[in-house]
Amino acid sequence: QVQLVESGGGLVQSGGSLRLSCAASGGIFSVYHMSWYRQAPGKERELVATITNNGGSTNYADSVKGRFTISRDNAKNTVYLQASSMKPEDTAVYYCNAVSVPGWYSSQRTYWGQGTQVTVSS
Repeated sequence: QVQLVESGGGLVQSGGSLRLSCAASGGIFSVYHMSWYRQAPGKERELVATITNNGGSTNYADSVKGRFTISRDNAKNTVYLQASSMKPEDTAVYYCNAVSVPGWYSSQRTYWGQGTQVTVSS
């Protein structure tokens, strides 16, 4: 069982920056692809960014490309989301997600954190 704990959310002005962290425990961090999702009030949860288990590949939603950077430190069991040039539309609860590498376990494992609130003021 993997536990994910997000931190680093808060209130930031438009154009500002935040660094979100997600600390994992209880599993083998390096066999999980990690993602950040977000959910704004009244909207569906959307994928923000993904990083592969070894950090070799990343993908971003078009809405954050060039402004957000996902990274991970497998020695610290932590994934990060550096958000820059933030906009009011980035306001949401940000969730950390872990999905096991296909074939590592007999069935795929998925875990979610509890979320951290990010509010961008205009």
